[in-house]
Amino acid sequence: MDDHLRAHRDASLMLLDQLIRRGRALSDGIGIGVWQQDCAAAINELSGGSKAHWLSRAFSGALLVRSTNGGAMVEASVAEIVDRIVDVLKQARASLTQMDSVTTNPDAPPLQRRFDFVRNADLRPVLEQAYAESGGALEAGDVHRALTTACSILEAIITDALERRSGKASAERLADMTFDARIAAAERDGLIRGGCARLPRVARTYRDLLPDVTISERDAKVARQVLHVVMRDLDPGR
Repeated sequence: MDDHLRAHRDASLMLLDQLIRRGRALSDGIGIGVWQQDCAAAINELSGGSKAHWLSRAFSGALLVRSTNGGAMVEASVAEIVDRIVDVLKQARASLTQMDSVTTNPDAPPLQRRFDFVRNADLRPVLEQAYAESGGALEAGDVHRALTTACSILEAIITDALERRSGKASAERLADMTFDARIAAAERDGLIRGGCARLPRVARTYRDLLPDVTISERDAKVARQVLHVVMRDLDPGR
């Protein structure tokens, strides 16, 4: 890890620790609004501003809870919101800590630079970390997280390629496009080939998946295989 990334990591860990302490100190919901906004800002920065990133999705999910009859989502109680957000902050902290332990281990293999083809340089380390998390989740049997994280990476690199092709106008147009629509646009522009045809249906709707949706190990593996194919399409020199 270079000095810039280490400094950014350390500052992020300090901020997360402060937010966790503040959350634990909240009483009867007093001050939760400001704290929640600060948490949202921190999550937005750590996820690179991507609502599809696993951390953004976890934060959004922390604000909601399924009704007892399994129906529509309803608002959670203040106490439960605080507990859930603190849990998300802990997940974010663990992820950052894990990244540091891997990159500072002298026996660990050198860091991969899989995403140098991505135009947005600030997004590259986020994608590297998400890639590692997706693989680790698959090995641990957490197929839901493995699939959704792989798909969020896939969408991010396709979006980056489309923005690079068409500039600001494309970025504004892409904001309202579905995952499927972005895939179709990239194929139409010749940026990627037909590898995404293998994506299972559950992967194409990953943005809207609830935590209790059943995902097979095969679906998670196929999603990662498709990601590898698209990475080769966007970076032929790999």
